[in-house]
Amino acid sequence: MDRVSARSVLPDLTPLRVSPAYRRLWTGQTISAFGQQMALVAISFEAYHLTGESFAVGLIGLFGLLPLVLGGLYGGTLVDAFDRRKVALVSALGLWACSLALVAHVLAGWERVEVLYAIVAVQSAMFAVNNPARAAMLPRLLPMKVLPAANALGMASFTLSFTVGSLLGGSLIAAGGVRSVYIVDAVLFTAAIYSILRLPSLPPGERAPVPGFRSVIDGLGFLRQAPNLRTSFVLDMCAMVLAQPRAAFPALAATVYLAGGRGADGAWVLGLLQAAPAIGSFLAFCVSGWISRVHRHGVAIVVAVLAYGVAVALAGVTAIGLPGALWLGVTLLALSGSADMVSAAYRSTMLQTAAPDEMRGRMQGVFTVVVAGGPRLGDFLMGSLASIFGEGRAMVIGGVLCVAGVGLAVLSARRFLAYDARHPMP
Repeated sequence: MDRVSARSVLPDLTPLRVSPAYRRLWTGQTISAFGQQMALVAISFEAYHLTGESFAVGLIGLFGLLPLVLGGLYGGTLVDAFDRRKVALVSALGLWACSLALVAHVLAGWERVEVLYAIVAVQSAMFAVNNPARAAMLPRLLPMKVLPAANALGMASFTLSFTVGSLLGGSLIAAGGVRSVYIVDAVLFTAAIYSILRLPSLPPGERAPVPGFRSVIDGLGFLRQAPNLRTSFVLDMCAMVLAQPRAAFPALAATVYLAGGRGADGAWVLGLLQAAPAIGSFLAFCVSGWISRVHRHGVAIVVAVLAYGVAVALAGVTAIGLPGALWLGVTLLALSGSADMVSAAYRSTMLQTAAPDEMRGRMQGVFTVVVAGGPRLGDFLMGSLASIFGEGRAMVIGGVLCVAGVGLAVLSARRFLAYDARHPMP
């Protein structure tokens, strides 16, 4: 492969070169994300083994949903009204406190599923403020033309940490129990706090809103007049609510792929299933040099979400018909992750370029509600379907619903397919 061809395929690292502030933020977030993903595996593992029910795993998402929605909507107004660095720092300290609480509940012997639900609820509220603050910083830290590459890097950070973190989480649970995972998470999260401390001040603009209920309503009012952004949210919900498979993973690991084993091997298989979508997402990033050259973002998002739904449905078919074929199921889940990476990169760029600066915090708040809240609601839906139909059939149903939802969304908003990133319109 010659140099020109390589550049067209290999990931674009320009954002890391042109902005030291962004480089520090990305590095700190990547390091801390390893611990966060390990903790997610431990929370799911602990909930399932305390109760023996996929439904209990699904409830983790439900308990985090309301705090996430309220925190995202109100947190977005804080991002638009105050210095974005300060908002990110305070909310990061809140997230660190939740990591320490996970350590404390094990050391104190409070190993009850209700305690996990309470910690997840607070953690969700803090995340719902922190994530919009960090995302709204990017157009201030980077040139607009490199935002697609920056969003691909953000997905790479998430997926790399998810892949390695999930695998390490399963291994550490097998070796030292969930306590060891929670301790590592608390230590690694200090990197995120340090990276935010090193950021420059990012004060609000002249048109900064007064934080409060009225500001939330103004943000939602803007969204009603932004069909492209609204459709991008709907399409993501088709994938993350209707076809989010992770609540089925603990039972698949324990009852399908290991024929009922619940010990150390079960924890390793759970980590592999959790990591599979992220592995696919990271592999897609490794050949993402083309991503900044695509201008028809609407078409790209639709194709990616359709591919995601099909991959999840086929993974469910594999779990039903080929229960011993772990690696086939993992491959299909990896393909779903590749599709999600492409969709996320373009949806994030659309939001950052089409929304005005004074609305970015509130739109990122809504984005966080959809992107992070959707999977939580999806966990509850998948856990409920799995308790009725079984885990494999639940994944098939979810994938089919995702494809049908995309079709309905496109029929009701056909102009979305004409969206051109060279002329961004909300």
